[in-house]
Amino acid sequence: MTGGPASAPAAQEQAGEDRIVFDLDGVRERYATLCRELPGVDVRFALKACPVDEVLECLVGLGSGVDAASMPELEHALRAGAPLARTHYGNTVKSDRDIAAAHRLGVRDFATDSPEDVAALVRHAPGARVYCRLATTGEGALWGLKHKFGCSPDDAVDILTTARAGGLVPSGLSVHVGSQQMNPDAWRAAFERLDAVLAALGERGIVLDHVNLGGGLPALDYLDRHGDPLRPPIDKIFLVLREGVAALRRAHGAHLGIIMEPGRYLVADHGTIHTRVVRMTARHLPDGTRQRWLYLGVGKFNGLYEMDMLQYRLAFPSHPAGRTVPAILAGPTCDSDDAYTSAHRPVRVPEDLASGDPVRIASCGAYAVSYMTEGFNGFAPLPRVCTGGAR
Repeated sequence: MTGGPASAPAAQEQAGEDRIVFDLDGVRERYATLCRELPGVDVRFALKACPVDEVLECLVGLGSGVDAASMPELEHALRAGAPLARTHYGNTVKSDRDIAAAHRLGVRDFATDSPEDVAALVRHAPGARVYCRLATTGEGALWGLKHKFGCSPDDAVDILTTARAGGLVPSGLSVHVGSQQMNPDAWRAAFERLDAVLAALGERGIVLDHVNLGGGLPALDYLDRHGDPLRPPIDKIFLVLREGVAALRRAHGAHLGIIMEPGRYLVADHGTIHTRVVRMTARHLPDGTRQRWLYLGVGKFNGLYEMDMLQYRLAFPSHPAGRTVPAILAGPTCDSDDAYTSAHRPVRVPEDLASGDPVRIASCGAYAVSYMTEGFNGFAPLPRVCTGGAR
């Protein structure tokens, strides 16, 4: 998890408080790359990945729509200037009250995956456009997302048929192949499922106008379990997406609009946590082995919630070179879960770290802010700093 030059002089790092810094220029570049690689795709930023005003306003200013999962997110999107027609309620789990509130707000696009939800939409969002979410296996992703959401192809046909009978507009199908999806074949399998359901719906006289390919596009700068770059096959993923879109349009009409809901891909690699060493310790375990622990000013509850699954790239500005040793990474709270607990796998860190030494943690732009507690053990959420400015 070590490596890479520091983004600020060591003295500045020493003087500053713990914080998370977002590089808006990097976010702009990533959005431009996505639009270039997938021309004509309607990008709707998955707000849950980074509900930071400046980041959201940056993306909306570039032309992005928004995928929101709750009433507060919908309101946040609209305050940032997201166009109502390209802001959708992408959560299949929602109460009657929230459906009605979103409909009053002017939201007309809703995700669904159950007949019960469709019945609620008929009652509380008359005339709404519905997207039925298909289940996927999630294989190849760090987070498969395969249990809570989505329905079978047969159920999707029945759900959209029921929606039409209730006065809703069957508008689209959606999928999500899992977060940080590393396997291009996951999208290929999703396209095959989408194709089959579109054909089955056509037999019932239901012609959809959109397909939503969801999220899943990976961040590019995480490390693998050995501390080497993870290297997602992003070029191959884009190729599979372009080929799949072209095939769907050949089979089901050039009118078919394509939506994607990237979150992690757009923001993860452009958020950096600036923190410090709390303490480096060494102690003997019951079996007699000696184990080092590196406690940082941030941990699972204030910025590194995903540390069980991810290895982040670490930099130590005051220790640019020198001998390194293995240590278990942990946060500052009085909670044993606040640690890199995946088999207590150690990472390489400078041997002579001292309390107060600055540490920079890269690729924290996705979900770090979303998952912060309000102050577990008194450790407050990280202040947010954005660089790059408005354009």
